[in-house]
Amino acid sequence: GVWRQTRALLFKNCLIKCRTKKSSVQEVLFPLFFLFWLILMSMMHPHRKYDEVANTDLGLLDTSVLVNFVIGYTPPTPMAREIMKKVAFDNFEDGLITEEYLSEEELEEASFLKPSNFVGVVFKDSTSYQLRFHDSIAMSSIYTESR
Repeated sequence: GVWRQTRALLFKNCLIKCRTKKSSVQEVLFPLFFLFWLILMSMMHPHRKYDEVANTDLGLLDTSVLVNFVIGYTPPTPMAREIMKKVAFDNFEDGLITEEYLSEEELEEASFLKPSNFVGVVFKDSTSYQLRFHDSIAMSSIYTESR
């Protein structure tokens, strides 16, 4: 039954491997060759660990730069409204101008109309967002540690 079929299959595979020595050697050596190159490349470009930066007082924020500065955000959820209210009024005495937009397309159109003093904020969920500038999207720095 099963033992005889298994033994016959193993014997057949051994015969094939013995008759095709070149491909059998390639099956073993190519993965070892690529493993060697991966190890070599990782040794040439080691992962850098950066030390901690001590807490320092950065001084007062120059709010003259933020005169007539507009922050647009989308989608207009209650959580986004609360966050933008805190950003506009709790951190700055004069308050920043915040505008809510119903969609990302409206936000992009507004950024083309006011390119020099406009920043868009697109909330992905209650804890993550993307900054949109006139000509680019600011990506998070979380994934830049090891490229």
